[in-house]
Amino acid sequence: MKEYKMRRGEHLEDRIPDMEATVEDYFGEITDTEEFKGNDLHVVEDPDNPVFKRIVAGTSEYSGKKDKLAVHFEERDAEDVIAEGNADAAADAVDAKNDFLLEATGRDAKARRDSMKRAVEDDPDHDVDA
Repeated sequence: MKEYKMRRGEHLEDRIPDMEATVEDYFGEITDTEEFKGNDLHVVEDPDNPVFKRIVAGTSEYSGKKDKLAVHFEERDAEDVIAEGNADAAADAVDAKNDFLLEATGRDAKARRDSMKRAVEDDPDHDVDA
């Protein structure tokens, strides 16, 4: 599960006031919920795009801190997708993920990567030599 921060001064609930509807718009019908750090996240067991096996997404709330977007994209093996004739779906899957994350966080893919790099570099428990 990955957690994403919003841009400075922005809040997830302002960017996505209805997380359930947004997840369904991007990925398909929500079929369940799953607990993550005390929060119920939305689960799409049968996503619209055949590249995805399962998607878990929602708001990870923190007392006294800004909420984060928690998301996990479980993808099928690329060989299986191609063998089924769904190679074109791969580009759509990448677009859906990036568009969803951009809408939620206000950060494009490059900004999200840079932010995650800084988080790892700033983590005193992260051993670079490991």
